[in-house]
Amino acid sequence: MTRWNVLYDIYERQLRAELHGAQVPEHIGVILDGNRRWAKALGASASQGHRAGAGKISEFLGWAEDAGVSIVTLWLLSTDNLQRNAEELDKLLAIIVQAVEALAQQKKWHLRIVGDLSLLPDPVAAALRDAVASTQTIEGLQVNVAVGYGGRHEITEAVRSLLREAAADGRTLNDIAQSLTDGDIADHLYTKDQPDPDLVIRTSGEQRLSGFMLWQSVHSEFYFCEAYWPDFRRIDFLRALRSYAQRERRRGR
Repeated sequence: MTRWNVLYDIYERQLRAELHGAQVPEHIGVILDGNRRWAKALGASASQGHRAGAGKISEFLGWAEDAGVSIVTLWLLSTDNLQRNAEELDKLLAIIVQAVEALAQQKKWHLRIVGDLSLLPDPVAAALRDAVASTQTIEGLQVNVAVGYGGRHEITEAVRSLLREAAADGRTLNDIAQSLTDGDIADHLYTKDQPDPDLVIRTSGEQRLSGFMLWQSVHSEFYFCEAYWPDFRRIDFLRALRSYAQRERRRGR
């Protein structure tokens, strides 16, 4: 074992000790950013960066389980990503399908799609649905796979769904306007029936949400990490948990 590994292990044990008895987020959202820049720094292709990022997911979920987290939302593909050139997008979609299928095959986690699969090619959407369906009887950590996801798109779709439902019930627009509540919209989001994220982590050093869980993150704590996603380490995760535990969560009060 190298001196660096020894120091790493000592520091990790120190972080774990600091977190003993600390409050743990129930739901963590993760913006898995920096795959392409990681690859560029190594002189590799974008698809190699995406594959490296996909390979980090299982490891991260294991850390989350060990920490006592109940729900993890992973943003794998945004609605903006769908505008990339066809060659890169096709490779990225194939990597995402392989990654989700690999998660499902481990039979450890309950997967759920968070996003609009109608925006994806039919074979991709079908493969994701099948992979997720195979995990529905599994208990334990719930993993939301955000694919074809954008915060504005989600809210727009929630309102559309609400209006269609009201129209089917014979309600007028005036009826809806008079009675509409925040809860009505929340009940039509992709994450309905789930608690909002307590903590949102973004890798790669970017300090913005880029539309991630716009509605749900109103009271979330944010943690921005300099490491690109493929380089994200357990100590980076523990630092995020430590930062969360040190904050006073007032939720606007």
